[in-house]
Amino acid sequence: MDEKRVTELSIIANKVRKNALTAVYNAASGHPGGSLSIADLLTLLYFEVMNVDPKNPKMENRDRFVLSKGHTAPALYGTLAERGFIPVEDVATFRRVDSYLQGHPDMNKVPGVDMSTGSLGQGVSVAGGMALAAKLDNKAYRVYSVLGDGELEEGQVWEQAMFAAHYQLDNFTIFIDNNGLQIDGDITKVMNPTPIDKKFEAFGWHVIVTDAHDFNKLLAAIEEAKATKGKPTAVIMKSVKGKNVSFMENNPAWHGAAPKKEEYEKAIAELDAIIAGLEATL
Repeated sequence: MDEKRVTELSIIANKVRKNALTAVYNAASGHPGGSLSIADLLTLLYFEVMNVDPKNPKMENRDRFVLSKGHTAPALYGTLAERGFIPVEDVATFRRVDSYLQGHPDMNKVPGVDMSTGSLGQGVSVAGGMALAAKLDNKAYRVYSVLGDGELEEGQVWEQAMFAAHYQLDNFTIFIDNNGLQIDGDITKVMNPTPIDKKFEAFGWHVIVTDAHDFNKLLAAIEEAKATKGKPTAVIMKSVKGKNVSFMENNPAWHGAAPKKEEYEKAIAELDAIIAGLEATL
């Protein structure tokens, strides 16, 4: 991609981050850290990569996306809002009893959500099933799924890893949000899943390690996954939990905590400054 397009995507990604923080702040609950770390990937998928149509969210030949780490729904809702699937103003109703934007994605209520998720490990398993369905039906759509590195502690993740490799699901790409932190702290101290790359390779996957916050590197990984035949692809994204909010970055305390008024205003001001700086270069 040229520099201008990268800048445009960066602006959108930081608007997604603002949306996610607005959701969590207004709900006084939610998961900001992991939402901020996947904002760049979601922006790239929905604005540059996937075949989707906000006016026809259930079109048969659409690419599918499953947010396996469903607690980071604020990032998904923020992306769907920027892409035109839902009104931006609805993001502020997150987790309200009268809102369709629940704490975890609901495929029956939210346009653009392909799978209801929440219990870790289940989303990526269903995504593998979607990819097999595409193969059996001779459909051209691709399936993408995001899971957390802490989610790798779930045994079901490795059952689907065996499943996807066995059925040679080369239309299936997963992204592991490898920020190194989960709710209880450092993943290597809670239940060490490393080396993540060698484990997926041992299960028969094509593996790519890349930067979660570099659009060109992410796009190159996705193109490599598309070109890989006979194997599913696992993209291990080295990311920063709480990306672009100074006091949230690399801090596990922000895994599942909502900012107070002063913290929210500081975070939004930091993101606004980043957006203004990017817009000035266009």
